[in-house]
Amino acid sequence: MTLIIAEAGVNHNGKEKLAFELVDVAHRAGANIVKFQTFKASKLVTASAKQADYQVTNTKKEESQLAMLERLELSYDAHHRLIDYCNKLGIEFLSTAFDSDSLKFLVEDLKLTRLKVPSGDLTNAPLVLEHALTGCDLIVSSGMANLAELESALGVIAFGYINDANKQPSIENFQAAYFSEEGKRLLKEKVTILHCTTEYPAPLEDINLNAMDTMRNAFHLDTGYSDHSAGIIVPIAAVAKGATVIEKHFTLDKNMEGPDHKASLDPVELNSMIKAIRDVEMVLGDGIKGPRPSEIKNKAVARKSLIAAKDIKIGDVIKQDDIAIKRPGNGLSPYLFWDLVDKKSTRNYNEGETFKFD
Repeated sequence: MTLIIAEAGVNHNGKEKLAFELVDVAHRAGANIVKFQTFKASKLVTASAKQADYQVTNTKKEESQLAMLERLELSYDAHHRLIDYCNKLGIEFLSTAFDSDSLKFLVEDLKLTRLKVPSGDLTNAPLVLEHALTGCDLIVSSGMANLAELESALGVIAFGYINDANKQPSIENFQAAYFSEEGKRLLKEKVTILHCTTEYPAPLEDINLNAMDTMRNAFHLDTGYSDHSAGIIVPIAAVAKGATVIEKHFTLDKNMEGPDHKASLDPVELNSMIKAIRDVEMVLGDGIKGPRPSEIKNKAVARKSLIAAKDIKIGDVIKQDDIAIKRPGNGLSPYLFWDLVDKKSTRNYNEGETFKFD
């Protein structure tokens, strides 16, 4: 079953009450995971870092990233209350850590066993290594990355998982870990990679879902999709292409103030997406080609049998013109047509009667 991550992100606008409401929406929609973002703005960006164009457009306010992100922080205490609430509801709590202190908090205080490496930190080798050293399962997003950058990150992760105290972090040792049998095994067991297009909303012409196949074939790892497109069509298509994880932003109201609301699903859309994904999973089936239970009753109705085209007497030599092929399909198969031709009839047949073998 596809693991569906409802990405609340920072759509709580820094307000704990809204964060709880987002958990409720994700749970009611049937998401497996609700994901937030954990960071200290001062550790994430410099005072001079500019907003992305989409952030200026969506917030209708031009300011520094620092000023914007400071308003979107959730306190550690709020995280504790949120994870307790998620546990009570039975939905997994997940959060992306954007700095070392936040990562330690998620693992050491909240005891998370699954972590998400965001696209923006794929090339941040020290932080990627810290993620791997936790031993947690990792979901690794690859927005803006090429295969070489993703492979480099997987090398860092393999090195961290192996955690050989005698080896120092280095490009050479990362590569050696990636190509080692133990490294391959650990990556296979613990890592899922996500295709992603880092734009909000992502243009359809830049989605490139076929890259999922490229990634899966290159790395032989579970492969999913983190979606930033408008609407629900693309994640549904990704599931049809074999995505094992779908991540999608959602909000309480697209018109709320904040950088990500407009590129997120509202509660009704989130429900529709998850229902459609579950329907797609069902229709994909087990891949075994054979009559399905609902079809079996229709075989006799839709298929055909060998039928006497005229009256035939016992001992008559049956010619091709004596045989018709008509419904229903509860008699001899048309595959036996040639077994009847030029044979003597062993019984009398009335026109329209189904042929039989004695």
